[in-house]
Amino acid sequence: MGAGPAVVANGATAYSHLLDPRPWYKNTRLIVLNFWIAIMLITSATNGYDGSMMNGLQSLTQWNEAFDYPTQGKLGLLNAIQNIGSLCAYPFGSYMADGMGRRFSILFGATLMIAATAIQTASQSVQMFIGARFLIGFGLTFAATAAPLLVTEVAYPSSRGQATSLYNTLWYLGSIIAAWTTYGTFAIPTSWAWRIPSALQALPSVIQVLLIWFVPESPRWLVSKGKEERALQILAYYHAEGNAQDPLVVYEFEEIKAAIAFDRGIASNVGWLSLIKNPGNRKRIRIIVALAVFSQWSGNGLVSYYLNKVFIAIGITDPTTQLLINGCLSIFNFIVAIGAGLCCDRVGRRPLFLTSCVGMIVFWTAQTICFSIHQETGSIAAGHAVIVFIFLFYGFYDLAFTPLIVSYSVEILPFALRAKGFIVFNFVLSLSLIFNQYVNPIALAALQWKYYLVYLFWLCFELVFCYFFIIETKNLTLEETAAIFDGSEGMAQIHGKAAATAGLAHYADEIEEKETRSEIPSLETTN
Repeated sequence: MGAGPAVVANGATAYSHLLDPRPWYKNTRLIVLNFWIAIMLITSATNGYDGSMMNGLQSLTQWNEAFDYPTQGKLGLLNAIQNIGSLCAYPFGSYMADGMGRRFSILFGATLMIAATAIQTASQSVQMFIGARFLIGFGLTFAATAAPLLVTEVAYPSSRGQATSLYNTLWYLGSIIAAWTTYGTFAIPTSWAWRIPSALQALPSVIQVLLIWFVPESPRWLVSKGKEERALQILAYYHAEGNAQDPLVVYEFEEIKAAIAFDRGIASNVGWLSLIKNPGNRKRIRIIVALAVFSQWSGNGLVSYYLNKVFIAIGITDPTTQLLINGCLSIFNFIVAIGAGLCCDRVGRRPLFLTSCVGMIVFWTAQTICFSIHQETGSIAAGHAVIVFIFLFYGFYDLAFTPLIVSYSVEILPFALRAKGFIVFNFVLSLSLIFNQYVNPIALAALQWKYYLVYLFWLCFELVFCYFFIIETKNLTLEETAAIFDGSEGMAQIHGKAAATAGLAHYADEIEEKETRSEIPSLETTN
């Protein structure tokens, strides 16, 4: 893989001149690598499938009859139990990903989800259905913890941001499949109307179990376990067409080794307390926890799991119409989120987050006004306008809070804390989901349109937080991104060692020049 032109432009990575100048689709090894990355990305589709499936099942008479028309607390438990299962697995997820490898963790989680989905499909009682959904959530934790880590750690440097951003975007692929599956099975008069969608939830896991054996392991994990030769082979095979002496591979390999050595030096015992031991890690956790909460408390939770309740409240009661709108909304979300994820390195993380927050405030306000008008006057036009503003609201939500919440959380963490920090993200996200799934149907029934005001005030808070605490990380390596949270000392040690060993002495000067021009922001100054 030949080096491209030696250009370090504003905002470009310091090793941009080492990248292959060809598009990825003209490089056979990158095509194969991106295919393996796609296999890992579909982990998110399982989770997205669940939310849309539960929305669709609530509109199926066959499912309601089978489980005695669940409402409020019982319905909340049916939706929340998967996340309760996820919570129970979190204490073990990071240890498996760090101890046994990213691939093994994905395989274990996918296998457990296949078994649980079989039980869900065969359910003869609501208790059996709830138990199966608990096991699906339990298995999902292991796969969902390891998959985005492996994606971000194995991806080609210039496509890492887009690849990791697509992880959460694939939530909508699962959502689309579930929405249209339940729409298609609506006419089946038997229990197979809901059993078929239940069975299809296992499809992403089946694909992963069959193909995970061929997916490359994380070079960073291999280096951390002393398997440096294997790590170098993977980097060379996929990033430089097998050339272990390629300048990019040499640079990546030495930077990874230096970063892991630095992490060990500042945290010899990398336990859970390491997440809050120093100022840099506390800044990371503050952002990660906030993004996890924002991703579920932006008003989207009201639509994701209880869209049919919103439909009924605005006068749309026909199940076929409900399922059709649900399917169209999933496709719309998927298209917008894919576009935003692919643009994250061009536009930047911070502009996407701020634009997303402003747009959500505008269209949530519009939803609230139209919802209140319909409730007070029964206006059909106002009820239909709510649907329009739901689409527009989600369009802005999908700019940042679908593609970036996972990629941003993963990329700001150093390797030694990446799995544990991502567990914290998922733990907080699940708590937020469980709260929403229990509270939303009860609060919506009690407060009607006034409940929308709670989310409106919260969205304003999200905008303020993102303005002050989200910093730009586009076009930086994982090691660069993580090091900016630890100050100039972390940057100097990691890049100094990497540059010296790789014979790229000019790199340290470029990093210093970048810092002087403030292209790599310091959290100490922004905060």
